Amino acid sequence: MNESRTGILTPHVIGDLVSLVNDGRPREAEYKVRALLQAFPNVGMLWKILGVALLRQGGDALQALLRTAELMPEDAEAHDNLGAALTERGQLAEALASWRRALAIQPRHFDALIGAADALRALGRPQESVAFYQRALEVDPRSLEAHNNLGNAYLELRRLDAAAGCYRRALVMQPDDAVLLCNLGNALRQLGSLEEALTHGLRAIELEPRSSVAHNNLGLILAAQGSREAAVASYRQALLLNPADVEALSNLGHVLRDLGQRREAAALYGKALDLNPSRAESHCNLGNALFDLMRMDAAVECYRHALELAPDHAAAHLSLSVALRFQRRADEAEASCQAALAIEPRHAEALSFLGELAADRGRFAEAQALFRRALDVDPGCVFAYCGIAMHSKMAPTDVAWLGGAEALLDKPLPLRSEISLRYALGKYHDDVGRYDLAFEQYRQANELSKRQEASYDRAKFRERVERVMARCDATFIRQAARYASASELPVFIVGMPRSGTSLAEQILASHPAVVGAGELRFWDAAFEKFDAAGRDPYIDGADFAEGLRATAREYLARLPAAGAALRVVDKMPANFLYMGFIHAVFPNARIIHMQRHPIDTCLSIYFQNFAGMGPYANDLQNLAHHHGEYQRVTAHWRALLPAAALLEIPYEALVADQETWTRRMVEFVGLPWDPQCLDFHQTERVVITASRWQVRQKISTTSAGRWKNYAQFLGPLMSLEYQ
Repeated sequence: MNESRTGILTPHVIGDLVSLVNDGRPREAEYKVRALLQAFPNVGMLWKILGVALLRQGGDALQALLRTAELMPEDAEAHDNLGAALTERGQLAEALASWRRALAIQPRHFDALIGAADALRALGRPQESVAFYQRALEVDPRSLEAHNNLGNAYLELRRLDAAAGCYRRALVMQPDDAVLLCNLGNALRQLGSLEEALTHGLRAIELEPRSSVAHNNLGLILAAQGSREAAVASYRQALLLNPADVEALSNLGHVLRDLGQRREAAALYGKALDLNPSRAESHCNLGNALFDLMRMDAAVECYRHALELAPDHAAAHLSLSVALRFQRRADEAEASCQAALAIEPRHAEALSFLGELAADRGRFAEAQALFRRALDVDPGCVFAYCGIAMHSKMAPTDVAWLGGAEALLDKPLPLRSEISLRYALGKYHDDVGRYDLAFEQYRQANELSKRQEASYDRAKFRERVERVMARCDATFIRQAARYASASELPVFIVGMPRSGTSLAEQILASHPAVVGAGELRFWDAAFEKFDAAGRDPYIDGADFAEGLRATAREYLARLPAAGAALRVVDKMPANFLYMGFIHAVFPNARIIHMQRHPIDTCLSIYFQNFAGMGPYANDLQNLAHHHGEYQRVTAHWRALLPAAALLEIPYEALVADQETWTRRMVEFVGLPWDPQCLDFHQTERVVITASRWQVRQKISTTSAGRWKNYAQFLGPLMSLEYQ
């Protein structure tokens, strides 16, 4: 007779149910337990068996396990089972509480120790997890899981030697475990033991050729060795095996970004973000790629999303700071950088960037101190080396700096880091008069930069020049005068980069009635919009007039608040292409055209790390072509614009006779003379252009004729002539 039918639930019945579960018959066990629960609803052991039976079938066991824990509060296994179910549902804090209850009852419960440790790591508390893993290993010293997971905790804590030790101990017990080999390779990579890491990474793939994780980890090792193309192949193989591998997508994006393939990197980061929109790192990665593509508003939005998800994400705060600086939001940029340092006070790149922000404000001693602090934290911080060189006059005594910079070049560096460092080394050798060494560093920097820039299309730029000149001819300007804005607020400083535009702006911005707005990106897109609309004063005068007025309104709205100032200076050099269109929109505005010896100009451009400025800047032949087109279009405007609208200033004349030309500039823009303009180097304002060091120094003629030091290298430029 079945004893349960008498109203008595015997151990024999319970044992039979447990046997059904253990014998792989959980569905049969579930059926019988549910029947018994009709008669015995408060028997915790029945609920426990039901919960385990449901777990074995992959069903929802949570309610059964909750009831078990309620009825059997002193059963450690009940709390352990509940912890496992809660983890499956992502309820990590509740799972941890269950495992703590299990351990309070049975302190050496192995599964509860591992579960609690894993939950702590998942909750971002790896330091607390270590003690639980160590207690688990006291219970079972041969547990591969405990050794491996303790190694993972140490890895998260950057205790790399300890992590490697855990993986090695596990591999003694199981030498052919691909996961352990991958993890050891990862730890060794971060320790810098790249050859040994590579050996373990290759062995993992030999054992598990279809493991996307193994291919991804091999890619990380190859990238660390500087074998970027091989790393790309490994990441692509990982993605063939698992197209939804967010880590592999991100890592492939990183190495392609290092190789200058920015658009594909952005696409990969975007795919990673689609797969997991809650991953802050993916938002930050996409922001970095958009920053590279000069899509600043979109980049800022990505960084803000990252920080909404992870407010303590120091890298996102720093990246946001970099983008805000580019947008000339200096105070916000500094606040974001300080936020990064509040989270990670020893963040070398954040310290270095804070130095850049100090340099923007002319606080060069403070900047140098921050660069030195960054190097104290991380002697391999490339950007600190660059900051030191770019914001001071280097001397032959700076041998420690030179040795450190050259040592860094012996290591595999991200492309943009190597480019920046070579520009800095070029600056060092130029400062100390070693011109052949300087040019070689600059040449290598420019050749490397070609990998991350679109190629310069000479025919396309020439066609653009032709189109602008044809559109803005004498008739266009004459008709525009009937509808144009009467504002005298904007002053435009144009010319080739490195022709003295920043100096001219600093001089005028030292006048109490002038605000310096820096480089405003507007007229390129404004001309395209106006031209695409096909507005013709003879076909539709009203539409033509409204187009001009709308352009003027939009531009004036972009200008920074002028307060009591009478003039706002826009010193975007590339606006030389649009002088005629600008004059058509603002005929009362004044345009100052800075001119400099063409070879000095092009050489100075070639010596600057103008990332994103234009692909012509990194090639001497392209520079010569671009400068020729610049001369052609400015000659066109010179013939077309009235003398009252355009003042041309030779850079060499300005530095030779500062007061005469400064007075002429001030008079030209319609302001009374103010002697503060002669002490422009003392004016406190934010300058983020490449000339921020020079504009804080007294005027010097030393840069005039600088090209003669490099004449032997400048063949393509030597035919350029001063107009």
